[in-house]
Amino acid sequence: MNRYPLWKYLIIALAVFIGLMYSLPNVFGEAPAVQLSSGKATVKLDADAVKRVQSVLETAGVQADFVELDGTSVRARFKDTDAQIKARDALSRAFNPDAADPRYIVALNLVSRSPQWLRSLHAHPMFLGLDLRGGVHFLMQVDMKAALTQKVESLAGDVRTLLRDKDIRHSGIRRDDKALTVRFRDEATRQVARPLLQDGLVDLLWTDGTDASGDLTLVGALKPQSERSIQEQALKQNITTLHNRINELGVSEPVIQQQGLDRVVVQLPGVQDTAKAKDIIGRTATLEVRMVDESAEAQSAQLSGGLVPFGSERYLERSGVPIIVKRQVVLTGDNLTDAQPGFDENQEGAVHLTLDARGARIFRDVTRENVGKRMAIILFEKGKGEVVTAPVIRAEIGGGRVQISGRMSTEEAADTALLLRAGSLAAPMEIIEERTVGPSLGAENIAQGFSSLVYGFAAIAVFMVFYYLLFGVFSTVALSVNLLLLIAMLSMLQATLTLPGIAAIALTLGMAIDSNVLINERVREELRNGAAPQSAIAAGYEHAWATILDSNVTTLIAGLSLLAFGSGPVRGFAVVHCLGILTSMFSAVFFSRGLVNLWYGRQKKLKGVSIGQVWKPQASTTAPATVSTGQAE
Repeated sequence: MNRYPLWKYLIIALAVFIGLMYSLPNVFGEAPAVQLSSGKATVKLDADAVKRVQSVLETAGVQADFVELDGTSVRARFKDTDAQIKARDALSRAFNPDAADPRYIVALNLVSRSPQWLRSLHAHPMFLGLDLRGGVHFLMQVDMKAALTQKVESLAGDVRTLLRDKDIRHSGIRRDDKALTVRFRDEATRQVARPLLQDGLVDLLWTDGTDASGDLTLVGALKPQSERSIQEQALKQNITTLHNRINELGVSEPVIQQQGLDRVVVQLPGVQDTAKAKDIIGRTATLEVRMVDESAEAQSAQLSGGLVPFGSERYLERSGVPIIVKRQVVLTGDNLTDAQPGFDENQEGAVHLTLDARGARIFRDVTRENVGKRMAIILFEKGKGEVVTAPVIRAEIGGGRVQISGRMSTEEAADTALLLRAGSLAAPMEIIEERTVGPSLGAENIAQGFSSLVYGFAAIAVFMVFYYLLFGVFSTVALSVNLLLLIAMLSMLQATLTLPGIAAIALTLGMAIDSNVLINERVREELRNGAAPQSAIAAGYEHAWATILDSNVTTLIAGLSLLAFGSGPVRGFAVVHCLGILTSMFSAVFFSRGLVNLWYGRQKKLKGVSIGQVWKPQASTTAPATVSTGQAE
């Protein structure tokens, strides 16, 4: 009647073993580390990089606990933060001798102190939120001068379009810092162009002038209010773009907020790959489409390395070959609606772009007018441009779908698509401060949070053992298994635990022990009604199951509602709460019954069970009540 088959005990043993293995890494804590990652698609890290890192650390006199290759990065763990900072500086000097053009990313990180045999089982500790463990703190400076320059460059294209549409001839357009200079050959043409530019470009204040060669000019300078508006918009767009990029990385509960007029604070709790986050956040990915300058002067400059013609610039292709492209921007990343990684006709990595209506129209017109010429697609990262591909236009391209390819790896194509899809930065951003931050609520609050769990668990255990004796011991062991399985599940899912999550764990303990109280009281009730001990155990579990199921299902519905409609700390509470309901139903019913069956099920002639006081019915209305303590007859 009260015996489990072998397969049920195997399930219990397997669950406890898995729970122990995957919750164990949380005991070891975390250690400071330095992570070395590739800063460019052409730079790869392998086993030789591990040896080089070890050599650099030995030369610098820094002792590392271990240095290992983890995926596409190298991690070195240290005993304290002083050694971590010293190692970071040494690696930065060794791997990035040219600070202006870093080939590698050297970032601070935290790694588990778990032994190697646990890491080989992919057993990792659960992440702690910014209010418990802290995370990574970036202070980023927005280059407002570059934002104004980019806006003026965009306005230069609008000037050309306006004058071309009205068939107004000009002698050239030049950008001087935050102003545009348009040259004309005669006064009549300038008089016609002035009202057109004043009405069409309200951000610029136009004045008459004369250049050094004697040509008549119109000088358009950005208005002060326009400058402020451009800077504010650039900051807002950068914050929005950072949100999009971090969401693509899957970071939970990030903090991104403005600080001052041109700075942004980014805090990432529970980040595992700090270097990857730093790379994605710090990169400025903007896309520009320009025509290749195929004039004789440009070809000569390309071969000889001399001065490029006026109105053109020199860039490098991915193969390292220089190419001369015109300054005039045909299309920018602002016209993108989507970017997805894929493959080209040669099964190499590629990025498939989808343009908006305006971009599709411009691209169609440009390709129709330049059949047989080369078009360069330039990707700007950290202020430096690189020609991804420069194909020859074979025919008009319509439909708004464009493919970028050219010796890309699949990983590089995925990263490029992520950056373009998340949105380009309105202005370059530079990380001027990077550090790991401590708990936002202080070490005292953390200690109190975990102490509340320990003291609460101890109080529940004392009460259950005192009130239900051996059955209370069974309930306490089941409660321990419940906590073990819950922590293991959070670790396996790599969930981020915050203070609200600790509150959810405390609530889970109370709900789990409530189920055992229901079971124990039903067993007592059966004993009071005169049932045999074995029958009372079986009936108690069977009758309590319906009530336990109803109460847990209704609570689970509430938890799923919080998970679906909540955000931030509320969502973190809901995740732990829902997982805790599932583990409590397993431990309070299935596991605890297994303990009871293992202890009492082997006894064929069971005379009593240790379940505390059982009040039996009175023998008569006048006779005193008979009380049985300890053993129920």
